[in-house]
Amino acid sequence: MRGGQSLAEALESYLAEWSERTGIAVETWALPATDVPSPVSSAVMAAMDDALSNVELHSRARMVSIAVTVSKSGLRMTVSDNGQGFPITGTGGGIARMRAAFAEMGGSLSVNSVLGEGTTVTGVVPRQR
Repeated sequence: MRGGQSLAEALESYLAEWSERTGIAVETWALPATDVPSPVSSAVMAAMDDALSNVELHSRARMVSIAVTVSKSGLRMTVSDNGQGFPITGTGGGIARMRAAFAEMGGSLSVNSVLGEGTTVTGVVPRQR
């Protein structure tokens, strides 16, 4: 995050720059309305970067939908594209890095992909007690 930016502000500018650079449309469903602890924000930004890198390099998607929400139970990040999908068996370093970023925060990350329909990455971080 750049000086004093909230996670929502950081995501908005990052997503706009990414969409402009790649030509892939970004549909933002939700961004956090509340402050998110810095380590969690960093994990979300790192995972978002890897997820969108995968979309750009491998998916052939024309659109990606983003939602990052905060509730009583914690934070949820969803990145869903309308690309070609892939067999989950041969996952690469990007997915491992995303899983590690969420695991460091006590969370988890799942990847669901349907050939010909697209991929959804969902990361969850439980609220810190």
